[in-house]
Amino acid sequence: MGQQEKVSTSLAGAVSEGISASLAAVDAELDRRYPGDPGTRQPVHTVYVPGNVFDADTVRSWGDQALAALDEHAPDAASFAAVLGLADDLAEDVYGRVRAKLEREPIEDLRVDFEDGYAGQDEDQDAARAARLISEAYANGTAAPYMGIRMKCMESAVRDRGIRTTDVFLTGLLENGGLPDGLVLTLPKVTYPEQVSAFVRLLEAFEKAHGLDAGRLGFEIQIETSQSILATDGTAAVARMIGAAEGRATGLHYGTFDYSACLGVSAAYQASDHPAADHAKAIMQVAAAGTGVRVSDGSTNVLPVGSKEHVHEAWRLHYGLTRRALARAYYQGWDMHPGHIPTRYAAVFAFYREGFEAAAKRLSAYANHAGGDVMDEPATAKALSSYLLRGIDCGALDTAEVDALTGMSRAALDRFAAPRRGDLTASAE
Repeated sequence: MGQQEKVSTSLAGAVSEGISASLAAVDAELDRRYPGDPGTRQPVHTVYVPGNVFDADTVRSWGDQALAALDEHAPDAASFAAVLGLADDLAEDVYGRVRAKLEREPIEDLRVDFEDGYAGQDEDQDAARAARLISEAYANGTAAPYMGIRMKCMESAVRDRGIRTTDVFLTGLLENGGLPDGLVLTLPKVTYPEQVSAFVRLLEAFEKAHGLDAGRLGFEIQIETSQSILATDGTAAVARMIGAAEGRATGLHYGTFDYSACLGVSAAYQASDHPAADHAKAIMQVAAAGTGVRVSDGSTNVLPVGSKEHVHEAWRLHYGLTRRALARAYYQGWDMHPGHIPTRYAAVFAFYREGFEAAAKRLSAYANHAGGDVMDEPATAKALSSYLLRGIDCGALDTAEVDALTGMSRAALDRFAAPRRGDLTASAE
């Protein structure tokens, strides 16, 4: 070692202490508002099934219908790849993984719908039945990883009905074994932060009534109106909604068709890649960044039904929209029909498998200070590990192959993906 340099300072320690004291409130606010990603699994999609249609075999039925669609319209890897434009070196792997996923876990997130899609005559009975069936599904191992309901919104015309359905459903879950870990509630058509606050009060009252831990019940906020993006005072209302949720918000879900219609977009042009949709989702994304609230894309209403030509056209559209969303960091979307599931998983699996090797090698090089042709920063290492973890969670990647290329355990990947604030220097195991 060479001679050590003399180190001199000019400021007393009291200066640093004073600055820290002046920023204490800001530090606390940052920790409260921006805790970072929760590090839990995010489903790649949400499926909506009307409350009057939902039944014990819904999850399996959707998987069987999706498999039947493949058998009829793309019975092998080559035909499926030809429809979607999959590369030859991905075709067999993606097709095999899609079929295996449809057999093992066809739906990752299911919402029993008591809002736009509901056409039942006895909502109390349907909500109670949904609670019983979901409880039974978790008990017998047939549930989707995430399940719950979308109730009616907090607008005056339907508010009482939405409150009652929420109460009936949650009470039914408690009577049939308790609240499952995968429970998700979705509050639709939110226009003002005060409506979010009102829903928080509802959940607080339910928790107190049953002696549940405060904050046990979280919910997603559906963004379907222009007012939820831009408030009358010119601020981003969606950012205020996250605050109004008081830590209970888990997601922001974009409603393609309600939002488009709200802006006057003609029916033929209402789509998740319309400029109006891109604008709304970009604001949602920035508002949610760092808060632990995840953003979900919307859906396409072009259904893969009918002739082979139309099914293939609808598949190409859905695949393309899903890949577009993934590239823009919208890792979740809505699927409206069993025929959408094969292309949802094909797009997701291709996305992760195409970039897997490069991402794994970059993360390994960063963790081992090995250098390479890309100079990555800690935040990029976080993104790389998150990418690999998402791929593992959905079934696009296998834990063993990720371990082999990165030399990291799952725990090490988790530390890179969700570091503590100010600590982006996690090391591999």
